Amino acid sequence: MAEFSPKLKEALSLVQKPGRYTGGEPGCTYKDKANVDVRMAFCFPDTYEIGMSFLGEKILYELLNRHENWWCERAFMPWVDMKEQMERLHIPLYCLESKDPLTDFDIVGFSLEYELCYTNILAMLDLAGIPLRAADRDERWPLIISGGPCVCNAEPMADFFDIMQLGEGEQMLQDICATVEAGKKAGWNKDQLLFELSKIPGVYVPSFYDVTYLPDGRVESIKPNRPGVPERVTKAIVKDMDSFVPPENFVVPMVGAVQDRACVEVLRGCVRGCRFCQAGQLYRPFRERSPKLISESARVLCRNTGYDELSLSSLSTSDHSRLEDILDELNSWAETDHVSLSLPSLRVDNFSQSLVEKTTKVRKSGLTFAAEAGTQRLRDVINKNVTWDQIERGCRIAFAEGYTSVKLYFMMGLPTETLEDIKGIADTAQQVVDLYYSMEHPKGKGVQVTISVACFVPKPDTPFQFCAQDRRETLREKQKYLLSCVHSRKIKVNYHDSATSVLEGVFAKGDRRMGRVIETAYHNGAFFDTWEEFFSYDRWLEAFAACGLDPDFYNYRALGLDEVTPWSHLDVGVTHAHLVREYQKALQAQTTQPCNRQCSACGANKLL
Repeated sequence: MAEFSPKLKEALSLVQKPGRYTGGEPGCTYKDKANVDVRMAFCFPDTYEIGMSFLGEKILYELLNRHENWWCERAFMPWVDMKEQMERLHIPLYCLESKDPLTDFDIVGFSLEYELCYTNILAMLDLAGIPLRAADRDERWPLIISGGPCVCNAEPMADFFDIMQLGEGEQMLQDICATVEAGKKAGWNKDQLLFELSKIPGVYVPSFYDVTYLPDGRVESIKPNRPGVPERVTKAIVKDMDSFVPPENFVVPMVGAVQDRACVEVLRGCVRGCRFCQAGQLYRPFRERSPKLISESARVLCRNTGYDELSLSSLSTSDHSRLEDILDELNSWAETDHVSLSLPSLRVDNFSQSLVEKTTKVRKSGLTFAAEAGTQRLRDVINKNVTWDQIERGCRIAFAEGYTSVKLYFMMGLPTETLEDIKGIADTAQQVVDLYYSMEHPKGKGVQVTISVACFVPKPDTPFQFCAQDRRETLREKQKYLLSCVHSRKIKVNYHDSATSVLEGVFAKGDRRMGRVIETAYHNGAFFDTWEEFFSYDRWLEAFAACGLDPDFYNYRALGLDEVTPWSHLDVGVTHAHLVREYQKALQAQTTQPCNRQCSACGANKLL
């Protein structure tokens, strides 16, 4: 483990949680720099506690470090107190393992998980002393790359990255590292390196594409500006989930992570086809891991890390065709090893007594069901394919098994929504409360139903990408109306701030001109926009005005069905025709069967 410099020791003595910045956790990888050909800094643009909960980083950290001559290290966005000390003492942003500054690395990679973290990426580059824009960096600087779900519309951040990874990173990132290694040995300049990288499936080089605009501000075209570059970049996927063994070791955080437990990914993709859900479209097609591999990897992981809680991760774990087999395999050792199991993404329509019994052998965790909408009509519009009878059945099973609290997820601002649908959210929660008291329950034990209501944001590559977002004022009125419809102290209401949702919507559907706005807002003090105490809506409005752009153009305007979008040149597998078809069915409140019952011809299977 690297020694701390006097300046770093001073900084750490003055901050609230120095453990965020020290490294040295169990499970870290250390290598001799003299034997390393490629060094990568994996950067998460939020605090240590949030970044250390991210499964994607754990997967890629272990995968890259299996190569003897590659070394992947970690960096996170310093909290405000540490950021101030680093700026005061001129300490560049460094990686936790070696304490070396990011400028010493060949590759600096960022995960784009959420639009409101964009300014943190600029803050981290700035702290590292790296020029923000790709055009200002030659081969003397690290290659700045990104991956994650937000790359499906890469354009708002395109000016800041040398390459952006569309799709799943397991093979793509290894191919990138191998190409960087070859380029170093051959002495390629930056342009040569970028051209070779552009040949890797899923790699998007923004500087190789030009964007033109129509007089009204819409995108006219996005075209390659050099020969040999694909017209459309097709996402990379892992065709066989068993071909990549899940991580068998995690870096165990010194400072409590938001989700501090063992975790194994059981499947990728989703069969449901909810029309609001971007992840459900981006991660198609549906692919499962085998029960035996899941169990064996999970047991090794728990023994290596000492975790006594195991989470089975996916978009919809209960849709695994062999979930009962998985639980049987896990329970063959989990109870003996005192490891509890949790299924964080249960579907209420296939929740069963058997699942409860097999996941509560060691301890009970909370129950969460995503109803998403308060009326059946609106659930059909969004293709949720969940009925009140199924919600009632799931809650009845839970209450019979001793649960006394249930969390229900909903959204507000969905297409075609009315006040009757908003009232339906409160009515659904009240029905759950009434159900509890209609059943036998422990004397003196009350029920707590929490309804968590997010503001709907139309996202690229979903059937609702064509929809305008609800205005902030409208969302506020709906939130007030919902509160007026709740009449029981047994029901708690949580809802999301509409201002951050507005900005999320702008960046979700924004074009390359957004880069100027993001950079302007950052220079005016924007960072940690996901944290309420630092978010300033007015600062963002000032940045839009300074750049001569209207945020309303991006999220309060419906897209034409034949419109060229900022993401038209990025192919995530799902066809435009499928999205149009599903959007039109939504307007008629017509549902589509899940993929495991009937193929909807979305086009994603062509990637297999």
